[in-house]
Amino acid sequence: MSEAAQLRAAVIGAGPSGFYACGALLQAGFAVDLFDALPTPFGLIRSGVAPDHPKIKLVTRVFDKTAKRDGFRFFGGVEIGVDVAVAELRARYDAVLHAVGTPHDNQLGIPGEDARGSVASSAFVSWYNGHPTHADTSLDLDVERAVVIGNGNVALDVARMLVLDPDELRTTDVADHALDAFAGSRVRDVTVLGRRGPAQAAFTTPELAELGRLSRADVSADAAQLPLDAASAAAVEADPELQVRIELLREYAARAPSGASHNVALRFLRSPREILLGEDGRVTGVRVAVNRLELQPDGRLAARPSGEEETIPCGLVVRAVGYRGRALPGVPFDDERGLIPNAGGRVLEDDAIRVGEYVTGWVKRGPSGVIGTNKQCALETVAAIVADRDAGLLARGDGSADASDPAAADASDAALEAWLEERCGHAVAWSGWDAIDAHEQAAGEPHGRPRVKLVDLDRMHAVVRGG
Repeated sequence: MSEAAQLRAAVIGAGPSGFYACGALLQAGFAVDLFDALPTPFGLIRSGVAPDHPKIKLVTRVFDKTAKRDGFRFFGGVEIGVDVAVAELRARYDAVLHAVGTPHDNQLGIPGEDARGSVASSAFVSWYNGHPTHADTSLDLDVERAVVIGNGNVALDVARMLVLDPDELRTTDVADHALDAFAGSRVRDVTVLGRRGPAQAAFTTPELAELGRLSRADVSADAAQLPLDAASAAAVEADPELQVRIELLREYAARAPSGASHNVALRFLRSPREILLGEDGRVTGVRVAVNRLELQPDGRLAARPSGEEETIPCGLVVRAVGYRGRALPGVPFDDERGLIPNAGGRVLEDDAIRVGEYVTGWVKRGPSGVIGTNKQCALETVAAIVADRDAGLLARGDGSADASDPAAADASDAALEAWLEERCGHAVAWSGWDAIDAHEQAAGEPHGRPRVKLVDLDRMHAVVRGG
């Protein structure tokens, strides 16, 4: 197929969902350009997966193979909506696919949420993973107690990272600044709060089991918070994996303290009402409501305050209550749900399909599932793209972009590269990422580490240039 005849797709976001989509699009005969705001690919594989979970990161080997296929190009360090407008992509590509994830945290909406000593989980996780945007985040670990608000895998990751022996992190790709901070941390006790009961917790069995194997920390649960109401008991009875989680929690509740230097306490039916502050404006504790579960007409179990409250002293609060997408200029957005509205991956604008524009991953369906879940999500969206192609619906220059831009009609490789060079001048090709990757691995090798991450954008670009 000639370059002029081959349909082109622009994929925005180089995380798992973006890469899975790239692979499927290439298989379907599209040429694919993958854009990311960072010079480094892989999204949450690089900046979200905990450093002590290296096996999860092996999926990047699959993505490496995708990047080496004919018809694929990477343009890192290009922020869509800042460097380049979505409308400009729509004028140059037959299909534009958003795979940008959900980078913002949900808000608690309580007093003290933004005080010193209260941090969103996205910032905390990005900080210890060396994301350039958060490498300079100031985190004070010179406190004895921390509270993690949330009951998903991210909450357990945060709790585990706070009590891990730093020696267990020295052979990982944790950011150097975080390794130094964890080595000097005074945090000894971490309480993880869930607003509903143990049967409604969103964490997975492997994450929960891992807490019980920590080398220097006990894990505990309050036996008084584990009895199940009738609806929860029925849900547990019908779900073998949930049965395992409940049994693990009961085991943790029955464990006698071992005398470990650190402790993680799992608490349920607790909702934060206020983050308490001292005279200096720093966090001193969390006031929580004690909840009960009420069965709703739609069958859901909702947490409702019982009228009782508790205060948990602490010096650090990490808020891990879910994520939401951010609106991109020129792209429809559902503010209430924090997602791009869509029908099976086709972007919707005022309930009408916006032909040629698509979405996949968390910003399509919400922050749910594991990394592999994104593969099926991407395949569904790519199937919609292929169906639209086969129906003759895909065409560049559909009126969404400025008609006074005649250069948009030329979608050759050379024309697109020249256009990007003119617009931002700093796009990083896959060969540039290869240079960063080699540099980081070489820096880690003498220390028995998989890599030492570059966390500064200027240094990354210097390595790309051969500096």
